[in-house]
Amino acid sequence: MVNAPAMPSFSGKVAVITGGASGIGRATSAWFARAGARVVIADRSREEGDALASRLSRDQGDALFIETDVTRPDSIEATVARTLREYGRIDCAVNNAGLSETPIDLTDATPEHWTRLMSVNLRGVFLSMQQEIRAMLGSGGAIVNVSSRTGLVGKPRHAIYTAGKHGVLGLTRSAAVDYARHGIRINAVCPGLVRTPFVERKFGDGLPALAAAMNPMGRIGEPEEIAECIAWLCSDAASFVTGVALPVDGGAVA
Repeated sequence: MVNAPAMPSFSGKVAVITGGASGIGRATSAWFARAGARVVIADRSREEGDALASRLSRDQGDALFIETDVTRPDSIEATVARTLREYGRIDCAVNNAGLSETPIDLTDATPEHWTRLMSVNLRGVFLSMQQEIRAMLGSGGAIVNVSSRTGLVGKPRHAIYTAGKHGVLGLTRSAAVDYARHGIRINAVCPGLVRTPFVERKFGDGLPALAAAMNPMGRIGEPEEIAECIAWLCSDAASFVTGVALPVDGGAVA
């Protein structure tokens, strides 16, 4: 019988997760807390963020909610500054905050549609990375950006969303090259269809059939499965890995 690998320890480490109060971000926040990290949940939803931070602090360790809007540079700067005041460092950052897109033909999309999606999905990652990297200079660290399988392929009627997620991978790869010499590793995960509250609301009773058709594994992914991959990329087990765009999609891209 093969024993399951031990969970990497993040004891004494500090992890910041944007969009950390729900979906993949929530699962990632909980994963880091279980592994001993001090977790900063950076999210716009105060109600969900406060509740999660309270639960994690009570049951698993040290968690702090900071209300954060990744479209505002001053908000991100304040979140990083408070994290450094409270904990003195940032070892891991997960840029997960994002918006989804209602299917629309490119010719029907408006400039406002573009601005809304890009302000969070691409500009928000750019702004977050700037502050996170500055905090890690001199000490090193690991950053994981949450792209999408749509960052690796085209998706019909999702041109703007697809462009943003491709852009995240460009930021990831270029920054990985620039900051490797500073001991900062920067990678991305590219999730496929994942069971989040948004996905369940969007597809309703049609979700099982959609999941069966989406990838060779014939099932939907769970948020915890994405969190596991994010944590591995942040761990010492991935110490020679940087600039990677890792599909976590049941084989959909393949």
